[in-house]
Amino acid sequence: MGKTVAEVLVGTLEKIGVKQIFGLIGDSLNPLGHAVQNSSIEWIGVRHEEGAALAAAGQAKLTGRLAVCAGTTGPGSTHLVAGLYEAARDHAPVLALSGDMARKMQGLDYIQTTKPDLLFRDVSLYTETVLTGEQAPFVIHQAVSAAYAGRGVAHLTLPQDVISAPAPAGVASVETLKPRSEFSASAEDLDKAAQAIDQADKVVILCGAGCHGLKAELLALSEHLKAPLVHTVKGKDIMPYDDPHWMGGLGMIGTRPVYHAVMKCDLLLMLGTDYPYSDFLPGQCRVIQIDERAEVLGRRTPTELGVSGSVGPAVRFLLERVRQKKDKHFFDEIFHERLQWDQMIDGQADLARSKDLIHPQAAARAVSDRASDNAVFVFDTGLNTLWSGNWIRQRGAQRIIGSFNNAAVGTALAQANGIQALDRSRQVIAMCGDGGFNMLMCEFMTAVQHQLPVKVIIYNNSAFGLISLEAETIGLPPFRSAIEFPNPDFAAFARACGGHGFSAKRPEDLIKALESGLAADGPAIVDITVAAHELPNVPHLNLKLVEKVALAKIREAVDAVTSF
Repeated sequence: MGKTVAEVLVGTLEKIGVKQIFGLIGDSLNPLGHAVQNSSIEWIGVRHEEGAALAAAGQAKLTGRLAVCAGTTGPGSTHLVAGLYEAARDHAPVLALSGDMARKMQGLDYIQTTKPDLLFRDVSLYTETVLTGEQAPFVIHQAVSAAYAGRGVAHLTLPQDVISAPAPAGVASVETLKPRSEFSASAEDLDKAAQAIDQADKVVILCGAGCHGLKAELLALSEHLKAPLVHTVKGKDIMPYDDPHWMGGLGMIGTRPVYHAVMKCDLLLMLGTDYPYSDFLPGQCRVIQIDERAEVLGRRTPTELGVSGSVGPAVRFLLERVRQKKDKHFFDEIFHERLQWDQMIDGQADLARSKDLIHPQAAARAVSDRASDNAVFVFDTGLNTLWSGNWIRQRGAQRIIGSFNNAAVGTALAQANGIQALDRSRQVIAMCGDGGFNMLMCEFMTAVQHQLPVKVIIYNNSAFGLISLEAETIGLPPFRSAIEFPNPDFAAFARACGGHGFSAKRPEDLIKALESGLAADGPAIVDITVAAHELPNVPHLNLKLVEKVALAKIREAVDAVTSF
């Protein structure tokens, strides 16, 4: 007996190494569920389809391999879309599957009607409806190929009558469905880059996500050029925090010494990054950018030379071609500034300064110090991102994942679930703000049901803290009734779900709560009440920004007086 479209699809996913499908089953996807039950693939039933898309995105970001999510007809598909932007914006290969009504019901304003190919067009590199069993193998191949080639989302709509229909053949050329390989830039471009580097005295190397796996090469280049290594937030975990060449991050999740280094250098070498915050990039020095994506070259800051190619071959070429530099004065100057900055932020993270309230810096550092050497940190979006990004000190084989391009609030827990499903023995820590956790807290039940031992750390300040800060930076007092809110007892919620829950309301509670939560056998929440009005450090002091914040504080004080 021939195989159905669902069986051909699932069999192909098995062959290319897919381990899980995240989704919510429904009538249109029942044949898919039946095929999964008869395969080696694990079905992880989520509580919300957005959680399914985020889980797949988290997996794909960490591994670079295809991850899969599914939602059924109509609303089940629309719920996927928001989560799929996470994979699309962070260039992670994800296949999204949508159920749909039978073809004879389409165009008749039938219940749960949508136009999936239109709905998914903006978020997908490829979106198609499978119309026949004969067409299915070719479209399945095209979808997976597109997700890998473009490092993004591919989407297939599977009408109810088609998914259970026979497919006369399997998917051919399965061996071609794999991550794309690195490629070398032209020798001419790399020669020009080498000549420019030889002419420069003060070189800074900005490392982005495209530098992962190149720790040894980057250290060798830094030593060869006496050039400080600085990083974007997506590149933070390329090497341990305490490596003396690794000076820190650029931007708000970054340091003042790194900002000074970038502004003082006479050549900035941007490797594998499309760093978006132009205010933190130089406007005067020479810039060379090397990236696999030709479309990103030169779009953030005036760039003398854009080199299209993978970072690894380019760095290896430069190590052979460029002359070794002898003068270390610039490197030593930045390193000395970095030591002073580290001393300052260490003081801010000292739990001894938290008299009555727990400072968020102390919470982040305490988590960092107690995490496993191969832990995966998953950052949520908001003010909490600054606390986690600036005070977690990565080491060993630790990784850091977050919503760094999409910048979506409420994404950490579901992404952490996807990552945890890859290896239930590896420590996965979701660093969440309370506002973000509230958005998809139902996905904690997904972790409980499927025995995903995710550890959730909540910075609890009963507000959307970053929204308050953003209002003040344009001179407006925060709209407090809109951004402040009551919270449930998150530790009690965890226990009610069948997980473990711990809370820390005062400094003396913090260490015990964290150690208990991280050691818990299964999913756990550690609810940390943090100082609500703590301000982050500003790597680049902008006087206009200071004026705006001061104006906002004055307006808020006046409003408080006049409200009596």
